[in-house]
Amino acid sequence: MKALVLAGGKGTRLRPLTHTSAKQLVPVANKPVLFYGLEAIRDAGITEVGIVVGATGEEVRAAVGDGSDFGLAVTYLPQDAPLGLAHCVLIAREFLADDPFVMYLGDNFLVGGITGLVEAFGRGRYDAQILLTPVAEPQYYGVAELGPRGEIQALQEKPEHPRSNLAIVGVYTFSPAVHDAVRAIKPSARGELEITDAIQWLVDNGYGVHSHLVSGYWKDTGRLQDILECNRIVLEAIEPDIAGTIDALSETSGRVVVEAGAVVENSVLRGPLVIGADTKIVSSYVGPFTSIGRGCELRNAEIEYSIVLDGSSVDGVSRIAHSLIGRNVQVSRAAGVANTHELMVGDHSRIQVKV
Repeated sequence: MKALVLAGGKGTRLRPLTHTSAKQLVPVANKPVLFYGLEAIRDAGITEVGIVVGATGEEVRAAVGDGSDFGLAVTYLPQDAPLGLAHCVLIAREFLADDPFVMYLGDNFLVGGITGLVEAFGRGRYDAQILLTPVAEPQYYGVAELGPRGEIQALQEKPEHPRSNLAIVGVYTFSPAVHDAVRAIKPSARGELEITDAIQWLVDNGYGVHSHLVSGYWKDTGRLQDILECNRIVLEAIEPDIAGTIDALSETSGRVVVEAGAVVENSVLRGPLVIGADTKIVSSYVGPFTSIGRGCELRNAEIEYSIVLDGSSVDGVSRIAHSLIGRNVQVSRAAGVANTHELMVGDHSRIQVKV
């Protein structure tokens, strides 16, 4: 069995962060979301992986390499434009050959791995297997409509008026029959070849399509609140590990990870949290469910329930929460008139100021 991992796409809901970075490489607990998927694929016994890449392909290649760090053999499959998930299957035809495969969306986060899914697919000898989970806002996802016996009746891709609340999780398993399906369908109104249309074609033509509900935790990390929630879930399970330096004036509680080379001085750390390598925390408070990347610096700052990416600094700013701070960002207190905010904000940003 092979795996097809999708790591293209523009990540418009995470702009401006994704103007310069692949959305699949946004870190959760200081590890890119994409890496969790690759590890799940490896743990399921799959070693041959094709990664579909787009405009951020060079960054993905630099992060993943040839896959050997994960115990995988990786082949990169360029996609010139984001023409849909089914289009990814089309361009991967030579790599996939006539083998069954898992298709894994690289920005999806699935607790518990995919070993059970792969084993069930092998036992059932299905032509397609999809995972479903109830969601509060199904209009943002592919949606499945089931019949009275739980059979798949219809699939919709990001419908304006969803007919169910069952979202299709971004992990699928297919037999070679899907290659006929992706060649048979036409682009949707969005101008894309939808994988939901390909699965519907399999259903309509009598192929074996199986589905079941996800029992574990799943998120599509396309939005800020989803990334922060995934960060919380992972941090809740971390084991304390102090490889850096914490001075005697500092206080720690809960599950705290301080990576090698990090220095904490006169500060309070309330876990669960992780402080990246070579980061410096001085006279600051870092609260629960926070991940601070590598080479960062916090001075006289307060932050909780947030993610700070590599190389950024926060100086003299209190009570940052529910935030995602990108790479090499400087956040500081403005001098001058009290209650005045000085901002330099890029396109498609979102700023919330308490007054």
